[in-house]
Amino acid sequence: MESSKVIHAIYTDDDVLMSAVKKVKAAKHHIEEVYTPFPVHGLDKAMGLAPTRIAIAAFMYGCVGLTVAITMMNFIMIKDWPQNIGGKPSFSYIENMPAFVPIMFELTVFFAAHLMVITFYLRSRMWPFKKAENPDPRTTDDHFLMEIAVHGNEEELESLLKETGAVEINLVDKEEAH
Repeated sequence: MESSKVIHAIYTDDDVLMSAVKKVKAAKHHIEEVYTPFPVHGLDKAMGLAPTRIAIAAFMYGCVGLTVAITMMNFIMIKDWPQNIGGKPSFSYIENMPAFVPIMFELTVFFAAHLMVITFYLRSRMWPFKKAENPDPRTTDDHFLMEIAVHGNEEELESLLKETGAVEINLVDKEEAH
């Protein structure tokens, strides 16, 4: 366990927070994290975060679902247990495909949705029984917290953060597992 110092700057308005993030990034300081009670539009761009790739994963998961649906229906309805339903022949998958389209659609959506949720939780490291990482409970209600790494420049950072409209500034020891 290694301890590092961070500054927690607390704001009470999302517009003030957005302008503060832009000013802190312009001053070349590294923002570790921002905790907000609701999504703030444009905050990811202001922080310089890379765009999400979850849409690419969703497409691949949908393709997996479609493949599973086609394989499953071909095996069950054509090869393993062909049935004459309403006089429709079951000689080949292609002849019966129009009847299978709803199942193909549903399994595509099912796989994409469920695997995206699992991917999101794993990527965010949010598994069951994990201790919450929220440093201040007020950020779940009406406050915004910006966490900035400190490298011996506390005074400079504190004066910058006061200029940006922070209502509270705290120097905190943050435990990091390596």
